Amino acid sequence: MQVSVESTGKLERRMRVELPAARIDQEVSSRLKSVGKTAKIKGFRPGKVPAKVVKQRYGQQIREEVLSEIMQKSYSDAVLQENLNPAGGPEIQPEKPKDSNGFAYVATFEVMPEVELKNLDKIAVEKTEVSIGEKDLKAMIEKLRKQKATWEEVDRVSAEGDQVIVDFDGTIKGEPITGGKGTEVPVVLGEGQMLPDFEKALFGIKAGDEKSFKVKFPKDYQAEELQGKKVDFAIVTHRVEGMVLPPVDDAFAKLFEVTEGGIEKFKQDVKDNMRREADSKASADVREQVIDGLIEANAIDIPQTLKNQEMQAMQRDAMQRMGIEDAEQAPALDNFTDLADKRVRLGLLIRQLIVDQKLSVDEARVRARVEEMCAGYENADDMVNMYMSNPQIVQQVEPMVLEQQAIDWLMANGKVTEKKVSFTEYMDP
Repeated sequence: MQVSVESTGKLERRMRVELPAARIDQEVSSRLKSVGKTAKIKGFRPGKVPAKVVKQRYGQQIREEVLSEIMQKSYSDAVLQENLNPAGGPEIQPEKPKDSNGFAYVATFEVMPEVELKNLDKIAVEKTEVSIGEKDLKAMIEKLRKQKATWEEVDRVSAEGDQVIVDFDGTIKGEPITGGKGTEVPVVLGEGQMLPDFEKALFGIKAGDEKSFKVKFPKDYQAEELQGKKVDFAIVTHRVEGMVLPPVDDAFAKLFEVTEGGIEKFKQDVKDNMRREADSKASADVREQVIDGLIEANAIDIPQTLKNQEMQAMQRDAMQRMGIEDAEQAPALDNFTDLADKRVRLGLLIRQLIVDQKLSVDEARVRARVEEMCAGYENADDMVNMYMSNPQIVQQVEPMVLEQQAIDWLMANGKVTEKKVSFTEYMDP
């Protein structure tokens, strides 16, 4: 076998393989003899068919099978011989061999990049320490009160926080617009439910008021025919309602299914949830900083093959989440370009870090991750045991845990500064 390799790009390789005729002929001859022993051809007894007849009947088919198998085997052997690490399958084209009875082909493929990590100790991370004070807790409870609020009609003009019930009709030069008509539509002022010009016109109105005004639609509005247009609106006000908040008491706690411990237990539950939410966000923020720092410090070329595979996987995941089965309705593949690029880079860098630092999966962390996955189930302990006894699930969890171990290693060996901030400032700036 003769092999030659040339670089046709940073990661692309063009490998030419030529196989001698003797190797092919020997295998073809061997298979023809084997077929001849069992071949059933009219006019001949089984096992007595002349070799010439067997070759005429089966020669071409067997030769094609042999070439296909030898090509696959020789490709693997050639890659190993030349110490190449393909990133994906090759594109193979037959070529005319020097020996007219031989066989030659060219395989074009990308190789994995050589990764040498550097500047890991210079990765800067700002770790946020979130405090939850009485002011933060009070603000959160106010949000929860608004979730359980009721509305009561008021005899005054509308103001911030009120709900107005209106009919509206939108036209351009007297012609109705698509989706521009509504009956008894509730709008809470200050929540940005409607376009700014529309909501602004609903301040200072009271029951029975009729009003006309213009609304400027943004240039990127989803309906193309309305982009950048000025639309005439006419409204009729049915009523103005003020928000009635429930008192913060045991009855309020029961609205959130806290049946024991009353309002004090409810406040503690809220605070615990706030802590989990803040810690989760802080952890995600640190992780993202580490990832960005690692990628920025280690510029590498990535195989387009891997990037394309990641884009397609992300597209399939998006289709599944959106309940799309028709491939023609799938989100455009280009939508996933940047994120796929980042994921591939991260995967290659993390893989090298794991090798360099000889990291191995922490079984205790695998179990902790599974416990976290099962926390929402009533029979959480049973679910954890079932998952941990399922090798397929464990194999899916282990790479995620190992990647997080690598992220933790980077954070422990990078430059970490700490910042203290309140819950409200951090979660709702």
